[in-house]
This record gives sequence, structure tokens and C-alpha cells, in this order.
Amino acid sequence: MPYLVTIGLEVHCQIKTQTKMFCACRTSFAEDPNTNTCPVCLGLPGALPVLNREAIEKTLLTGLLLGCGSPEISKWDRKNYFYPDMPKNYQTTQMEQPLCIGGGVPLYDHCYPTDARKNIKNPGKVVRLNRIHLEEDVAKSTHLGTTSVIDFNRAGTPLMEIVSEADLESGEEVCSYLRSLQMILVQGGVSDADMEKGQMRCDVNISLREKESDPLGTKIELKNLNSVSAIRRAIQFEVERQSEELDMGIPQIQSTRRWDDDRGETTVLRTKENADDYRYFPCPDLLPVRTAPLLEKVRPLVPELPHQKAARFESEYGVTAYDASVLSSDKDLSVFFETVSGHGAGAIAGKKVANFIINNLLGLLNERGIAIADCPVPSAKIHDLLALVEDGTLASSQAKEVFTVLFDGPDKEPAAIARELGFEPTDAGELDTLCDQVIAANPEKVAEIKGGNDKLLNWLTGQVMKASSTKPNPKQVTDLLKAKLG
Repeated sequence: MPYLVTIGLEVHCQIKTQTKMFCACRTSFAEDPNTNTCPVCLGLPGALPVLNREAIEKTLLTGLLLGCGSPEISKWDRKNYFYPDMPKNYQTTQMEQPLCIGGGVPLYDHCYPTDARKNIKNPGKVVRLNRIHLEEDVAKSTHLGTTSVIDFNRAGTPLMEIVSEADLESGEEVCSYLRSLQMILVQGGVSDADMEKGQMRCDVNISLREKESDPLGTKIELKNLNSVSAIRRAIQFEVERQSEELDMGIPQIQSTRRWDDDRGETTVLRTKENADDYRYFPCPDLLPVRTAPLLEKVRPLVPELPHQKAARFESEYGVTAYDASVLSSDKDLSVFFETVSGHGAGAIAGKKVANFIINNLLGLLNERGIAIADCPVPSAKIHDLLALVEDGTLASSQAKEVFTVLFDGPDKEPAAIARELGFEPTDAGELDTLCDQVIAANPEKVAEIKGGNDKLLNWLTGQVMKASSTKPNPKQVTDLLKAKLG
């Protein structure tokens, strides 16, 4: 039978800082194991922590980005557990008074999986947040058959845990949640949120019930997932697994499971006899934090959020909702778009700029594996190229040819490349004469065009293009022929 699916997420996201949460060791990725460590992040006896102010500020900034509130006083706790990746046998975190409370994550339509965008159940949905607390990351464990390697370079890295309410209903919504959140964090300058580098990881809590009025079903936790596509597959498998067992009358036991991507299934890591997973105690080594002065410092740093930017692009530049969502999805891309469009007398229609960037520029950048921030062609030259289209010097198809050459030779000017390719404006008198000659030489074709066969107009345009000593704009030729043929 079909069941109602309820999902809550705990997203762990590393904050972009130069040093770790409680010590001066550098944060790093892919360096030799255990090279960025000290007595504090190794948990040696007698080592005392010192707070990273920037990490606290960026967590509060995240709260502002997501509409959270903050308590007047935020304090620190010890989360006690025994595992090799945490040699102190506790993690310094926040339990009772986290830095951020409430708020929500908007689910952007273009962040849903491509195959799910046409049938979004709850468009415009905002997933409520329970809290955002700050803690230290643990070490990285690599299991090699009968041995394990523990790398403490990651231990102590500032880590936000962003905890949602149980508002999500499907793997598709979870994908949109993670991508939307990732976009906001990156554009806010809080984190690079790169899941491949372990900078953003996710625990998924799933429960099933028969109907809305029923209490939530037993919670099953999927631990440490670090790929959006894998998370979607894991949720799909787990919903099917629980549904089959419930249909057979097998009750679910609260447990933590891991996702095996190679086998495409979840397996039990541990079961839980009760909901209390850990013992928490107040941290005696760290003073509480007054949030008000820090909030005032970071409030001016709140940028225009992606959905706000998309709405402005629609109203200010007249682009479609889809184009606006694409252009606002990346901070560097949105700046590039606005620079190319320009303002005032030299401005180019936003729709034309959006079309060129999305359909031509981004395609070539993706093909070459280049980020928009590293685009070899300056935005000013893209503006100059599209200005040639605006004034009729180039047709859109010709501009694409010029752009291909410009991409590999960005030192050149678009107008110079156009001349090299023979795309020069034909003298108006010469073009008028050529059109008259082609019309006179093809009376039968002209008769068919006047009889309603508009496709032959393209044939006449081709004849004029062949007869011209340059390569005039085909649209200009077609418009001139139309005028002459009435």
C-alpha cells in the first residue's frame, strides 16, 4: 500500500575560514595526512580551545541568509561519544542554545532533478529549519580491509549543522533543498559547500506512515551521504524497503543505516534502543557568546539572494523565469550577465544577452571545463559582439561564428574578426541593386512567393548572398526582399 513519506535533514557544512574552530591550524584539503594538527585538534591532555570569531560570524550570517533568529546568548556544550575520529571522546558543539533558530530554505524549481521539474508537487515551498549550530568537524577515517587510517587534518574544521524540520516528502524535494541551500551558502560567501571534497555532508531521517492523522513512523537515519544523486537513490531504496516490510507486518526499529552506492542498498550500522543518542554537558572551557554585536557586524554583508536576484532580472531585464533562475544561480554568472547587458544608451536587450550567454557561452565553457569566473573572453567584448547584432552588422548566426574565433583569440576585437570572416556591411546601394537583379532573374520564384510560398524567400536571400562580394546580414537581405515584393 502507499505510505506518506516524511523526511528531515541534518546538513553538515564546513565554513570557509583560514584556521580551525578552536586552534590556529590551517584548514586544508587533499594535503598529506596529519600535517595540519596541534595539541588542541589532536585532543592532547591540557590543551585548551580558543574560539574562531570568523566562524561564529559566518554562522550568524548564514542565519540571516535563511531568515533565522538568534538567542541573545549562545553557549557551548560537549557531545560525548567514543570513536577513533574524535580522540577527546567528546565533540565541542551546541545543544541548548545554538547560534541560529528557526528560518527556512526555499526550494528553487530549477534545483529539482531535471526529470521532476514538470511535476513539482509544491512549487515555491519553503522547508522550515529547526536550528543551525556550530561545532568542530571530526577526523577523516579511511578503511582499508583489515586496517584503518585516521587523518586529523580535517579535525577541528568549523562545521555548521543545519537541521531542518520534518517537512520534506520525497527524494526530489531533498535534491532541491540541498542544491538551493548550497547555492545560498556559496553566494553568501559562507562556504564552498563542495560535496565531492566533503565540505557538505548530509544525514537523512526517513519515516513512513499510512495517513496524515497518524503519528510519525519510526525514524530511520541514513548517515554521511555526500552526493545529491546518491541521496536521491538512497531515499528511493529506503522508502521501498520500509514499505515492503510494513506491508508484511514487520515493524521498523529506530536505527542508523549506511548507503552502499555500488550495491544500491542500505545496510544497518547500529540500532537505537531509545532516542537519546549522546550525553551532553556544558563546556567548561568556553565562555558564552553575545550575539547582538556580531549580528550588527555581519548584517551589512547579507547579499541579494538568488530568488531575489531572479525576480529583479525578470522585471528589470525582461528575461524569462527560466533564464532568470539560471543567471541568478551563480554569483559570477549574474555579474557577467549584468555587465554584458550594460545600462543607458549602450544597453543591450536582456533577452538577447540571456539567450546568447545560456545557449552559446555556457555551452562552450562547459565543453571546455571552464568556470564562468575564468571565462577567457571579457564581458566587455561580449557586449561589443552583441552590439554588432543590435545595429544589424551581424546576424545571430554570424555572431556565433565570430564568438568561436573570439573565444580562442580573446585579444582580438569582435569587429575585426567579423571583417576577417567577411561579415562586412554591404553598401546599401549595392545591396539594393543585387536584390533587384535576383528578383528580375527569377520571375517564377517571385510569382510563387507572392502566391504564398514564403519558404522560397530564403532561396532568394541565398542568391543575393552568393552574388554579394561580402557576407551581408541575411536578415537585412530578407527584410529588403520582403519590402520589394510587397
